[in-house]
Amino acid sequence: MKNRICIIYTGGTIGMKETPYGYAPVPGYMEKTLRSMQEFKEAEVPDYDFIEYAPLLDSSNITVENWNQIGKDIRERYCDYDGFVVMHGTDTMAYTASALSFMLQGLSKPIILTGSQIPLCKVRSDARENLITSMIIAAEYSIPEVCIYFGGKLIRGNRSTKVSSDMLIAFDSPNYGPLAEAGVNITLHQKRIRAESKELTFCPFENNQIAVLKIFPGIQFEIFENIMTDKLKGIVIEAFGAGNIPQNDDSMIRMLQKAKSNGTYIIVCTQCPRGSATIGQYETSKHLAEAGAICGFDMTVEAAVTKLYYLLSRQYEPKEIRILMESDIRGELSRDV
Repeated sequence: MKNRICIIYTGGTIGMKETPYGYAPVPGYMEKTLRSMQEFKEAEVPDYDFIEYAPLLDSSNITVENWNQIGKDIRERYCDYDGFVVMHGTDTMAYTASALSFMLQGLSKPIILTGSQIPLCKVRSDARENLITSMIIAAEYSIPEVCIYFGGKLIRGNRSTKVSSDMLIAFDSPNYGPLAEAGVNITLHQKRIRAESKELTFCPFENNQIAVLKIFPGIQFEIFENIMTDKLKGIVIEAFGAGNIPQNDDSMIRMLQKAKSNGTYIIVCTQCPRGSATIGQYETSKHLAEAGAICGFDMTVEAAVTKLYYLLSRQYEPKEIRILMESDIRGELSRDV
């Protein structure tokens, strides 16, 4: 008997169809196409059930509520399948993969997000390989993680980031090697894969206010002071290099102190694709340290944002949130717990 997986189709380029107004998602089109394709009837391809969201979502419109819905759908069907494939638009796929990795704790089977840069309906599409390989890995391999499969590589979801809008290798995992690679054979890198767990728990996210601020030369921090209210629960700062920010005037200090007095969590990540933030390594990060900023180390911004959503939703005490943000809880950063 063949293994069975669940495919959750949320939308995205992979299932779009040509219309007089350009590519657009068409309800029912994706499932009908898959059922008609000979590749999906081959012995190597697992049996599957298909869930299509209504309405189909452009990934640019994905919200916290959509993350919760995907997580809930997986949890409710978790015991019925050997693995899950989530078809998703590429623009925010790394955010969704990171979010699912935190809200679904205790995985014992694969959850793989995939999509494509070219729709399945086109002759020269990357959709077939991405989807078929995702299905095979989800059904046949013991990888108890939320992952992204794209362009021949399976990468940890909360280590992923989109690196290209027009190349077929659209995602990378800059600070952590792939969990598997698909060439002529599918090769697992077993030492990089997290240990299997046996008890799944699901934590939906509360819709807290979180902001992201990217530092740039000449930034005027006073512009951002007005968003520093007590409603803002956290701000992720994309700093220069190892966690540095300009020290040109007092507006930056005022902004940071206002955030601190409001109890807003300040998380510092690096803008560099590779490497780590380290608060206090240079003098230009001293004001971050004085404001009680939390070091994001080598977390992606996607992971930092969704991890904070998760910890706030668990309603941990502030001290515990600070400790856990700087600890590795799902393989999202390179630091011992």
